[in-house]
Amino acid sequence: MGSGVPFVDIIFFALVAGFIILRLRSVLGKRTGNERRRDPFAKPPAPAEAPDTRRTGDVVALPRRDGADLGPVAAAGSLGGALTQIKLADPAFDDAKFEEGARAAFDYIVGAFAAGERDKLKPLLSEDVYANFEQAIAAREQAGHKAETTLVRIKSADIVEARMEGQSAFVGVKYVSEQINVTRDAAGEVVEGNPDRITEATDIWTFARNTRSSDPNWTLVSTDVPQ
Repeated sequence: MGSGVPFVDIIFFALVAGFIILRLRSVLGKRTGNERRRDPFAKPPAPAEAPDTRRTGDVVALPRRDGADLGPVAAAGSLGGALTQIKLADPAFDDAKFEEGARAAFDYIVGAFAAGERDKLKPLLSEDVYANFEQAIAAREQAGHKAETTLVRIKSADIVEARMEGQSAFVGVKYVSEQINVTRDAAGEVVEGNPDRITEATDIWTFARNTRSSDPNWTLVSTDVPQ
């Protein structure tokens, strides 16, 4: 035989090469011919965006000025939409807590009006509402009459109206209450009402507040008795 590589050695190298190829395929996988060529200078793909959970059907969750999420809100033009606008202007506004405060305000104002306590009423009422209350108190005093109002209970105090006018928020509350109302003369005789009769009264009071004001208190700006 010549000086070439022995035939047995050729077979041995071929087997070794075949073994190495099989190992590489088991680690890297097979190529199908459809793979995209990688560009080492290409930017890595942007991470997939999380699904937008802020929209559910036609209801959209709006952000507040403090960055918190209001959750699903009602469509514009509805009571819920109006309350959402107030929450956007005043992140501290909470309609459930407002209704609780409205109950306390009703009790306090009704009692102060019956007692003729102008100093308690004035800070809570707008100028127009205070003028009407003061006029009624003055007429009662001039006639020598005294009002007695017993608020038996407030059956309900629900927000029924809301709106924004510029920076001012307006919220209307419908009260259904049970009261005993009596007016007595200087001698203590009943001239109006019945001390033994509980009557149900329905009132709608509207409160307002400048949402840019540091004063958290709301002012009673109108009173109405629904027909």
